[in-house]
Amino acid sequence: MNAITGSPQTPTEASESLLFVDDEANILAALKRLFRPYGYRIFTADSGKQGLEILSGEKIDLVISDMRMPEMNGAQFLEKVRELWPETIRILLTGYAEIGPTIDAINKGQIYRYISKPWEDNDISLTVRQALKFKQLEREKLQLELLTQKQNAELKELNATLEDRVRARTEEVNQTMGFLEIAHDKLKKSFITSIRVFANLIEMREGKMAGHSRRVADTARSIAQRMGMNEAQIQDVFLAALLHDIGKIGLPDHLIDKPFSSLTSEERTAVVKHPLKGETALMALEQLHNAAALIRSHHERFDGLGYPDKLSGLAIPEGARILALANDYDAVQLGTILNRRLTQTEALAFICEGRGNRYDPAVVDAFLGAMKQPIDVPKPETDTQVDTEYLRPGMVLARDLIARSGNLLLSKDYVLDALLINQIRNFEQVEHEHFSIWIYVKKGN
Repeated sequence: MNAITGSPQTPTEASESLLFVDDEANILAALKRLFRPYGYRIFTADSGKQGLEILSGEKIDLVISDMRMPEMNGAQFLEKVRELWPETIRILLTGYAEIGPTIDAINKGQIYRYISKPWEDNDISLTVRQALKFKQLEREKLQLELLTQKQNAELKELNATLEDRVRARTEEVNQTMGFLEIAHDKLKKSFITSIRVFANLIEMREGKMAGHSRRVADTARSIAQRMGMNEAQIQDVFLAALLHDIGKIGLPDHLIDKPFSSLTSEERTAVVKHPLKGETALMALEQLHNAAALIRSHHERFDGLGYPDKLSGLAIPEGARILALANDYDAVQLGTILNRRLTQTEALAFICEGRGNRYDPAVVDAFLGAMKQPIDVPKPETDTQVDTEYLRPGMVLARDLIARSGNLLLSKDYVLDALLINQIRNFEQVEHEHFSIWIYVKKGN
């Protein structure tokens, strides 16, 4: 037995092993010289018996065997290889024109291909590369099939344990799917099942977010109706609202429960990716393409300070402008934006204060109309910079408060109290750092 290892040309080739079997030493030498530069692990044998011994001790990806050999010919050898190592690719090398033995080898050894002597170097090297690529694709196909089987089993178990909850959570979604009744029954069932799975995955996170998507969907639909959207557009807004947080599924629980204003810079980097992840998760379903686009943009701000694309004004899709407001209205009452929960009255004031900067004024007006609330635009505000000694309870941060290290201490729009002011001053003393803090000042006060 002889093995040769050369410098690999590519990462994938370095681990692949070839076995050449021929009773002529010059043939083996020629094959070794030809394939050595490719970085394969090369083994040689001068008989079928020796080839079987090598195969029993080494993992061989591909065998090239001569047809005419004493004791055991190529057809017999490759038939044995097929029987004991069926995954090994088998190639027959023959210098004779007899069609009978070659057909016998094809039938019994189930060879990948046969090559005539003398061979062309480019032809045989190309054949080997194609054969190994074929084997790699077969291996990847098998891995994907196994992964699919595993995921299907997990999904079946999930559906079995959560069927009642899924049915309850998606009852309203099913009612909005009437337009699919004219479609093929199989397509309809597939679409509805997908919505069930997505909605269920979001609600599985439980905690204080339970019911959030449904409430946002109800609010967004009411705004969309008041703004005169057609039924298809309203449905896209409604579905996007139900699934708007699907991109958060991969986030750890502590980030989902933590108010956005309290996130560190690193944590914000992770959280702000969820609209893009949500869009990606839904793009495979053609029926949800429009909803996916709204999910991507539901954290954009009317003034262009949102994410992920920094869109502003009417460049933001109308449905996303609606979804942004509906989401924030519920989120501030849950305490997932600011460091405290707002009452409904305070949440309405928060929305009004965002008119023209965070939110589209037309959407705010439609929202207030849907809530049967009068339009009460707050006084314009400007910001000013003060030292910490001038801070007073009730002041509101106009910009994020960030330490010299880059860590976010307090976010914009945070309302200061006496305890926080003392903590900021103590931080300055301990860290030997001076803050000049931006606060809002209402005009006309």
